[in-house]
Amino acid sequence: MTLFKIDEVRKTFTNGEVEEEILKGIDLSLKEGEITALVGASGSGKSTLLTIAAGLQPATDGYVIFEGKNLSIMNAEEVRKVRASEFGFVFQFAHLVPFLTVEEQLLLMLDVSESKLKKQEQKNEIDRLLKLVGMDHRKNSYPSSLSGGEKQRVAIARAIIHKPKVLFADEPTASLDSQRSKEVMLLIKDLTKTLNITTLMVTHDEEMLAYTDRIIKMSDGVILQDVI
Repeated sequence: MTLFKIDEVRKTFTNGEVEEEILKGIDLSLKEGEITALVGASGSGKSTLLTIAAGLQPATDGYVIFEGKNLSIMNAEEVRKVRASEFGFVFQFAHLVPFLTVEEQLLLMLDVSESKLKKQEQKNEIDRLLKLVGMDHRKNSYPSSLSGGEKQRVAIARAIIHKPKVLFADEPTASLDSQRSKEVMLLIKDLTKTLNITTLMVTHDEEMLAYTDRIIKMSDGVILQDVI
């Protein structure tokens, strides 16, 4: 089922008197349980497209439709609430809070997403998810004692603890070695399928494309190729 639709999205940046069109009328539909990779050279528009889809910046023109709701006409607070409750984010670096344990990182995300779970239910859900991502033995550890791969596993757990419907991943393996990259991508794939999440990912690493369902190649603000 189509969960997410991007309709004729354009993005223009102004630098003094010069206007540069970064996205030139993008149309894209995303399905539940599907991992879509955006690929292309630097400056192709893939990261701009991801941030617009995620509600992190507005489009100059066009629409972003999520579950039939037009995010493009919502005010900033309405978009923030959708992001907090329905979207999850994984970036190149884990960006864990240094003075919080692994468990506390996830508790903070539940608080931000305004979870309706009671405290014991939250702890039970955290235990379940940390076991799922292979980090239950590190629940009381601080980020300084974790490896790069472990930090990214915690970041993924934090991104999905509130059960979002869409996961946005921007270069999630770029800071990892080859083996850790494969482990993280396998985890993202397994969670996407198990939890029926819609995942949109930007990557430069062609080896990671083997874990995706769909590859969209971008160049100069347009989609050149869409391979399923």
